[in-house]
Amino acid sequence: METGRTARTSRLRIETDAEAMERDLSRLVLTLVELVRQLVERQAVRRMEQGDLSEDQIEVLGLTLMRLEEAMTELCDRFGLTPADLNLDLGPLGTLLPED
Repeated sequence: METGRTARTSRLRIETDAEAMERDLSRLVLTLVELVRQLVERQAVRRMEQGDLSEDQIEVLGLTLMRLEEAMTELCDRFGLTPADLNLDLGPLGTLLPED
């Protein structure tokens, strides 16, 4: 016979699929990386437009952002995600990432 504590514990347990959990965790991490990537890109564009960056800095920043975008594409492919999958719906607040 189950005790009250054992019954309560078994009700709180969530049956999970390891593959689904890995995919969802990957989606969350990639969403956060994409959010930061977009913020850095916007900041770089602002600084470039204001003339705060040298030509060398612009070149390095541009190459870095391109490589990061390529890496994001590869990771999305690896986990079977599309860029749209990374744009979490926040309900009444809209989506996390701006829709370009």
